Amino acid sequence: GHVPAHCIAKLGDGMPAFGIVAAVMGVVHTMESVGIPPSELGMLIAHALVGTFLGILLAYGFVGPLASLLEQKLEESTKMFQCVKVTLLASLNGYAPALAVEFGRKVLYSTERPSFAELEDHIKKSKSK
Repeated sequence: GHVPAHCIAKLGDGMPAFGIVAAVMGVVHTMESVGIPPSELGMLIAHALVGTFLGILLAYGFVGPLASLLEQKLEESTKMFQCVKVTLLASLNGYAPALAVEFGRKVLYSTERPSFAELEDHIKKSKSK
């Protein structure tokens, strides 16, 4: 799951370079058009600046945030597996079952983490079934 997020992040890191290349190419194109009227020369410089702006806008306005969002979604989707892993490792290291479950519970985000009383009630209900 890390591969797509990493690839998009690298793409976003390279976007400002495309903007710089566009600016340099615009300046080179402007320099070869020295004999044209100033009004047309201004448009060539404007095109170079638009290329730079687009490279930076795409990098920091779209691609970078998209990579961060993908990384965040990946982290959220693996949080339950991390909880199970921590619980099993604590149990294998000899901790009491209640303490091992507490270690696992602490891995969860605070917004998703059940309170100790809620967890205990759920366990009691499942034992009675």
